[in-house]
Amino acid sequence: MREMTATEASRNFKAVLDRTERGETIALTRGGKRIAVIAPADQTNGAAVRAAMRRWAEHPGMSDAADELAGHLAAARKLATAEADTDPWAE
Repeated sequence: MREMTATEASRNFKAVLDRTERGETIALTRGGKRIAVIAPADQTNGAAVRAAMRRWAEHPGMSDAADELAGHLAAARKLATAEADTDPWAE
């Protein structure tokens, strides 16, 4: 894992994003203390989750649990969408 100061990251933000996009994790420091880690985002998509749920639901006795999980995921999606519609920087 590469370490870089917050100032260095600020001055070279495009390079930080490029390195992260290539899979590198970067630890940011301030005053010699680690304050944050920038890491590549997970690449899981909805299709992969649905496929995993289908495989799980095919096992005997799991369809009720799969239905319950689907309900939880739908609720989470609704909440995430509602939060995405708000501006966290608005006063």
